[in-house]
Amino acid sequence: VDNRESPEPKLSKEDAVRICNRNFGVGSDGVILVMPGVHGCDYTMHIYNPDGSQPEANMCGNGIRCMARFIGELEGRTITSNRSYKIHTGAGTIIPTLKEDGQVLVDMGIPILNGNRIPTLLPGHFDGTVIQKPLEVDGKTWLVTCVSMGNPHCVTFGEEHEEHLFDLSTLPLEKIGPLFENHEKFPQKTNAEFVEVISLSHLKVRVWERGAGKCLEIEALSKELVFFFAGITLACGTGACAAFVAAVLEGRAKKNCIVDLPGGKLEVEWRASDHHVYMSGPAEHVFTGTLVL
Repeated sequence: VDNRESPEPKLSKEDAVRICNRNFGVGSDGVILVMPGVHGCDYTMHIYNPDGSQPEANMCGNGIRCMARFIGELEGRTITSNRSYKIHTGAGTIIPTLKEDGQVLVDMGIPILNGNRIPTLLPGHFDGTVIQKPLEVDGKTWLVTCVSMGNPHCVTFGEEHEEHLFDLSTLPLEKIGPLFENHEKFPQKTNAEFVEVISLSHLKVRVWERGAGKCLEIEALSKELVFFFAGITLACGTGACAAFVAAVLEGRAKKNCIVDLPGGKLEVEWRASDHHVYMSGPAEHVFTGTLVL
């Protein structure tokens, strides 16, 4: 939504819930407002989740690619203009670039690996990192690595002592996802990524997104009408980056990798030059319209 003329959001959280509803609204995984920049940035990102809440980092890896393309269109640029923007988010300044090949490259910054800052109560190593630590979930012991990309992620490649590579086709994500999200070892809950290693340069990931699975009552439509937003997401930019970082830390991937999600593929790189993670992927135009609220 074009909100460049005001530092105050045009839409309320109730508006966002209506818009995101797939039966009575547009249908969306969230609403992003393009707001005036602060602290030397070109623009500010303001996000509502489908339930009207806001992520504490006010940042979305997939969403910022869409936001960058939308800004380019607002400025009358072509998708191949090779233009960068400084976007202010709760996770710091994020810099997406419209590339000549139509992809959007995003500088996701330096991943946070210290357990206290992620945050998680799992014991860390001597340097504070939480890598391949056991976590009891649903009567099983999983080995997990924790990463923050401005929001907390718990990444696993399978159970402890598992002889074979993780097979995502057998994963009961709708059952196990909420148990990871709400585990007592994550005081602010967590996003959970389950990763199958195809090769050192190819990962397959499924994501359970924190806070996405909530029942809501939408009074404007009906006091008895309740909607459920599932935590299983087709794609998650920060989740893809976190899964990739965990794979590198565990020696399962090179520092340049394809991350394959149900919604599509992302290219992710962890550069030695600045220790930043860079994500590249598409942002495709679906439609432009006017909605009366």
